[in-house]
This record gives sequence, C-alpha cells and structure tokens, in this order.
Amino acid sequence: MSKARPTIADVASRAGVSKGAVSFALNGRPGLAQTTVDRILAAADDLGWRPSNRARSLSVSKAFALGLVITRDPAVLSSDPFFPAFIAGVESVLAPRGQALVLQVVTPGEDEAAGYRRLAQDGRVDGVFVSDLRHDDPRIELLTSLGLPAVTLNRPEGTSPFPAVCLDDRPGTIAVVEHLVGLGHRRIAHVAGPPAFVHATTRTAAFKAALAEAGLEPVAIEVSDFTAAGGIEATRRLLDLPDRPTAIVYANDRMAIAGLGAAQQAGLTVPGDLSVAGFDDSELAEFVHPGLTTVRADPYRFGEAAARTLNQLIDDQGEVADVELPPARLVIRRSTATPAVH
Repeated sequence: MSKARPTIADVASRAGVSKGAVSFALNGRPGLAQTTVDRILAAADDLGWRPSNRARSLSVSKAFALGLVITRDPAVLSSDPFFPAFIAGVESVLAPRGQALVLQVVTPGEDEAAGYRRLAQDGRVDGVFVSDLRHDDPRIELLTSLGLPAVTLNRPEGTSPFPAVCLDDRPGTIAVVEHLVGLGHRRIAHVAGPPAFVHATTRTAAFKAALAEAGLEPVAIEVSDFTAAGGIEATRRLLDLPDRPTAIVYANDRMAIAGLGAAQQAGLTVPGDLSVAGFDDSELAEFVHPGLTTVRADPYRFGEAAARTLNQLIDDQGEVADVELPPARLVIRRSTATPAVH
C-alpha cells in the first residue's frame, strides 16, 4: 500500500504553526517573520510536500506563473550574455513560491504581440516581464488593453502604468570612455546595438557624451545587432578605415569578444595595437585572451528584483514603486592599454 501523500496540515504540524501560516508562507504573502517562513519551507521540504498549482489557481483565480516573451533567434539565444543569467535570477524567486516561468521565444519578424496575447489568453500567466524596450514601444498599450500586470526592465519612453526595475547603463559606459582617454586614446570607435532598442541608444548617447566631455569625437559608430557575426563585420569595417581606431567600445560582450578575435585574425595584437572593451561582464569575459575590459550589469540581480516587483504588483493589486538597482560599473582587464601610437 502506498504511503499517503502529505498534506498542508502535516506541514503545519511539523513546523508548529497554523495551516493559515503555511498558506501565507508558500504564497509569499507578508505578515510572517522570516524565521517562521524558513521553518515552514524546511518542513515542506522534509515531508516532500508540494502544493497543487491546479488547486491553488482554482481557489484564488491565479495561474501561479509569470511570462517572458523574448524576440530572438532560438539558435543564438543560448549564447546571449543577458537572458540566461536574468532567467536564473527570476527562477530563484519563483521556485520557493511554487511558481513557473512561461517563456515564449518569438523569431524576429513574427508577430510578437501574438505571444503576449497567448499568455493573457485564459489567464495562463499572472503577469509578464517586458524586456528590450523599444522607442515608442507598442507593448505598453497592448498589455494595458489586455489587463495584464507587467514590470518593464528600465523605463519606457512616455507614460507607463507599470513599475520599472532600472539599471543605469550610462555610468559604466562613461567610465569605459574615461578609462580609454586616460590611457591616451584619442581615436575611439563604437559598435552599437540596434537603434530600435532604448538601452542600445542610451549606451551610444553616453559614449558620445563622454567623448565630447573629453573634447573628442568618435572615429566612427558602427550599428550592429548584438550578435557575434555582427560584431565581426562591424570590427572589420572599422579596421579598414584609413585612420583606424586605437580603441573600440562595444555595446555588449558577445560583439566585443568576436571583434577581439577578428582583430587578432587581421594580424593586430590586443591591446598592443587595439584596445577592446565590452558591456555585460558575461562569464567568458574573464577567460578570453586577453581578459576583456567590460561593464558589469549583473543580470542575475536584475532578474531577482524584477520577479519580486512583479509578484508584489500581482499580490498587492496596488501601486508599486520603481526599483533602482546599483548602476553598471567598469571592470578593467588586460584588453585595454596605452595606445602604441599617440
């Protein structure tokens, strides 16, 4: 005869609390001391008890799931420097609450709005994360019309009814330029991300402003697409200039690492002939040769904060304040040095 499945009453008895306290703890609701929450979660783990999401959703009209729509080619998503760490941060918050993350990967050119409508249909998720904000982003109006709670990753242009979790890219980008100027570089170029993305144009604007503050202008700004292939192509164009740059600042690490390789294949040494800097401080940045000077943005922490904020919005059904994360900061490694030619 099989052993009876443990119940919420068993968890309450093991933890020495009421069934109501167990419900509060497992649903992440406020009102319990953290030590009590920890004791309840430990009791649930000891007993091997897991809530039935179907029963929970029927009783409180919740899906116990959050949604994320990513517009990327699935073939390159695994090497993206941001989303895997961001999702890990989200899951660190969702897993203890018994929530799931519903991920929709939309190939560029497909109907992205349909992805959000699918998530909203029949209450499949309780709320969504909105990433890769665009200029005049139509998703804000769409999600408002769908009545779907949302958290935006940084603030969109114009008005938005949704809370934002914000990480300021500008201080890190400015610090990169100041670092290169301090080393003696005067011919500095930039490989930018797609101009449709707010965070890409923010980094480009910070790059230009920092150069202007130093009395300099960019050698060139090449617009790319955040991919390795795009980084290689942009780097080759910059290296073909009659008066090529002595330093290149890339809008993400993937383009920077690819560009570093392209420069080496062209017979240049890094940083002897060319200094290279990225943005993200992805896992590989420390281990390429030479180690990549970059900007640390901490997407894992971004994911944690976004998940907590979205759950607060869903649970409280009221106004939730924006969250300001520590700004991105410069990490100096060996891919940048004094230029050989001043």
